[in-house]
Amino acid sequence: MSATLERVERLADSLRAHGVEGARVALVLGSGLGAFVERVAGSTSIPYDAIDGLPGSAVPGHAGRLVLGEVGGVRVVVQQGRVHLYEGWSAHEVTRAIRAFARCGLRAVVLTNAAGGLRRAWTPPTLMRITDHVNLQGRTPLLPGEGAAANPYDEALGRALDDAAHARRLRLEHGVYAGVLGPSYETPAEIRWLSSFGADAVGMSTVCEAQAARAAGLRVAAVSCITNLAAGIAPGPLSHEEVMEVGRQASQRFCELLEEALPRIAGLCEPVT
Repeated sequence: MSATLERVERLADSLRAHGVEGARVALVLGSGLGAFVERVAGSTSIPYDAIDGLPGSAVPGHAGRLVLGEVGGVRVVVQQGRVHLYEGWSAHEVTRAIRAFARCGLRAVVLTNAAGGLRRAWTPPTLMRITDHVNLQGRTPLLPGEGAAANPYDEALGRALDDAAHARRLRLEHGVYAGVLGPSYETPAEIRWLSSFGADAVGMSTVCEAQAARAAGLRVAAVSCITNLAAGIAPGPLSHEEVMEVGRQASQRFCELLEEALPRIAGLCEPVT
């Protein structure tokens, strides 16, 4: 535990040295969703390897840089790319940046991901606000003595996303995200099983970050971009290239949603008690 927290503090020190302190909201961008950084005004880009203690991903679509700037007058830090458990990182390493953001005084985090859809009516690309999750990764980022929130996703921040979608006339579904270990796609039988207990989307990230963020005192909102229908529902084979392409197709709507939502979220992000 002490080694984990020491590494978090070392990363927080490095983030402070790069100007992260003073930001109010963090965003974590999933596969194919990195175009949002183009909406960040007055941005400064920092490669992960220039930041002491920040793990970097080798997965295509995860650029591996931190972007600082403003969106709608809100000072933000954008994590363009994340690391995953299936790359060999531990749950504590996957969530180290989230905990360090909290140490730097941020109040909220918006997690995003590309996900497979389990509802036939949701034609990709569809945006889905995550209302709850199922952790099937067999890992927890929580430290001894930390209590897990019954639901880490903040309802008030969720309503801010809903209001933003309404203001921009965007379709935003609600649903439960199933987090699996990966890196393989699920089989049709696994998809039927996931559907049977209420999952609406499935992916390989987010759940550990949401748990760690809430435990560290951050308020959490999350959005999935449904980039493909899951195995057994999709008409053909799945591929990461398809995920990337559909993410790019959804980019305009995704960016509009976050641009509209961030000032609303910032207005709500007082410390969690």
